[in-house]
Amino acid sequence: MSITRDSRHKRSATGAQRAHYRKKRQFEMGRQPALTKLGAKRIHTVRVRGGNTKHRALRLESGNFAWGSEHATRKTRIVGVVYNASNNELVRTNTLVKGCIVQIDAAPFRQWYEAHYGVPVVKKGRTKEALAAVADEAAKGSNHVKRTLQERQKTSKVDALLESQFAAGRLYAAISSRPGQSGRADGYILEGKELEFYVRRLRSTKAKHAHA
Repeated sequence: MSITRDSRHKRSATGAQRAHYRKKRQFEMGRQPALTKLGAKRIHTVRVRGGNTKHRALRLESGNFAWGSEHATRKTRIVGVVYNASNNELVRTNTLVKGCIVQIDAAPFRQWYEAHYGVPVVKKGRTKEALAAVADEAAKGSNHVKRTLQERQKTSKVDALLESQFAAGRLYAAISSRPGQSGRADGYILEGKELEFYVRRLRSTKAKHAHA
């Protein structure tokens, strides 16, 4: 029995069994789930209907993540899976699927922010030398560059929740691509109400495990 994606075998809304008017068809075929894990990049190509190809990611370690409010995208390392609404087992096994919440390395975004605005994204926990290096880099440019940075600094504001994550060097992000279909684990950094929601969820799950 192959995996099938048809809905003829499902019961109707009233609970009635549907009439069997044909057997399985190849165009309704499903395949085994990819269950993409964290690890050194490993991708298989699969020949699919119409002679097309899918890229089945078996292991991935990085992806392109967008910082929506800053209109910046950087390739960064995925540290681990922290939350999955559908199944806790996928968190335990670090399985990458669309919609799961992961932690990513904040360094590429911190470097971009400091180069773009000429100010440190977070001061707490940074050495004096690191802060001085950011100031020196901003002071290096021409007068035009300095004026541009000063203009940008008027709007440079990082959300308090994001700031605490930058201090820890890890950001929460959601995966929006389908690793088992496209071979990529791309997504976006969580911000605003969405970030608040997932931080609450993570705290409540941690509290549950602590009591257990």
